[in-house]
Parts: sequence; C-alpha cells; structure tokens
Amino acid sequence: MTKKVKHPVFWTVFFSLVSLAYIFPILLVFLNSFKKKAYISREPFGIPMGKQFVGLDNYVNGIEKTDFFQAFGWTLFITVASVLVIILCCSMCAWYIMRVKNALTSGFYLLCLFSMVVPFQMVMFTLSKIVDMLQLNTPWGLIIVYLGYGAGLSVFIFSGFVKSIPLDIEEAAMIDGCTPIQTFFQVVLPIMKPTCVTVAILQAMWIWNDYLLPYLCLDIKKYKTISIAIQYLKGGYGSVDMGAMMGCLVLAIVPIIVFYLFCQKYIIEGVVSGAVKG
Repeated sequence: MTKKVKHPVFWTVFFSLVSLAYIFPILLVFLNSFKKKAYISREPFGIPMGKQFVGLDNYVNGIEKTDFFQAFGWTLFITVASVLVIILCCSMCAWYIMRVKNALTSGFYLLCLFSMVVPFQMVMFTLSKIVDMLQLNTPWGLIIVYLGYGAGLSVFIFSGFVKSIPLDIEEAAMIDGCTPIQTFFQVVLPIMKPTCVTVAILQAMWIWNDYLLPYLCLDIKKYKTISIAIQYLKGGYGSVDMGAMMGCLVLAIVPIIVFYLFCQKYIIEGVVSGAVKG
C-alpha cells in the first residue's frame, strides 16, 4: 500500500519558488545584455525598453573585443576532449579496481578519494610550476591536468556503478572468447552508458565554466578560454564594459544549458537503472 505524500501543493509551491531563486540571476544577466551600459548599473532590475534597449549591440561589441569565437573554439575543444579522456580512463580504472582486488588497487582507490579532499589552493602554485616545466601550457596539456583533477570524483562514481554489474555477464563474455579489453568495450562500457552521461555532465559543467586552471596553466598570450576572454573586458581603474560582459556571459551560458537539458533524461535513466540493478 503506497504512502500518500502530505501537503503536495505546499511542496510544489515551495520548490517552485526555490527554482525561481536560482533562475533569477540568469534572467537578470539576460535582460541586462540588451541595455546600455549606463542603465545596467543605474537600473539593474528594470526591463530594457525605450532608451535603455540597444538590441544586439552588446553582443556584437563583446564578440569583437574578446575575439569570442576563437575563445569559444578553444573552450569547446578543451571541454569535449577532457570529458572524453576522463570517461575513457576513469571508467577503465574503476572497472579494474572493482574486479582486481589487491593492496595496489585498494590504495589507488583511496588515493582517488583523497584527491577530492585536498583543496585546490594548496597545490595551485606547485601545479603551475610543474605545468611550465613539462610544457603542458597548451590546450592539449590542459586536458591531462583536467584528467588528474577529474579522476577522483569520476572513479568514485564509476566504481559504485561497477559494483552493481553482475560478474556473470563478464564471465560469459570471456567464456565466449572475449579478451579483457573486448569484454570492457563490448560488454561493460555499454552497460555503463547512463553513468558515463552523468559523469560527462558533471565534468563538462565544471570544465566549461572553469577559470582558475586555464588561467594558471595556459599560455594566455596564445590561448584563451571564454572565462579568461570575458575577464579582459575589465579595464584599468576598475572600469568594466558591463554591456559587452553581459552579452558574452549569455553566449557562454547558453551552450552548457542546452547540453544539460539534452542529457538530463539520461541522468534519470541512470538513477533508475542503478536502483534496480544487483
């Protein structure tokens, strides 16, 4: 017999108000992206109408000042490549850790967990020095850095899902003649698809919006991500081109929101499948 939820209308209204509190800052940025610079500071909560409204001028100005499309290209490349590398390496690592039980794999698993505890500020200067020494201050080198920082959480998530995969499926594949590599790519990885999408969303949202790692690691004279390019709209003595910044922020927010909305259903599938497995 199912238990009825008490006060469903109250909770619906409550969480709707909470969701509006999260959406409001994004809406505010969107509205201000169509205003003149003077009115953004003077009337930040007003709707752009009449003299305030400038159309797409802020977007055009922001794109020209920041070389937005080049920054967008580098950000897209770093995000997509980093997420793919993290999913491939961390899923294989988690599978090996869960299937090969010894002191080495247990220690490596604890090391991955420990990496999530250490604050980034403790290692940021050392990391910057090592990146320069190894000449990893390129988008390709930054992918390796993101793999190191994304491995902890990803291995943890993948390991939890691998535990729910029946070992009989893998044994049957090996009896049919599959090698361990074939077993992983043809049997295990397709089963892990919902978890791969979950990890991809979490890591993509982090990498796309990240500012510190690209700023510390990249040679910003040659390569700029969107977050770094937008910071260049700040001038001397505290002056900021707020109109262009708002326009660039909207352009930076839209792709990751579309990506999240498109993949959201796979997260739900992953939660449901994980709840009934095992």
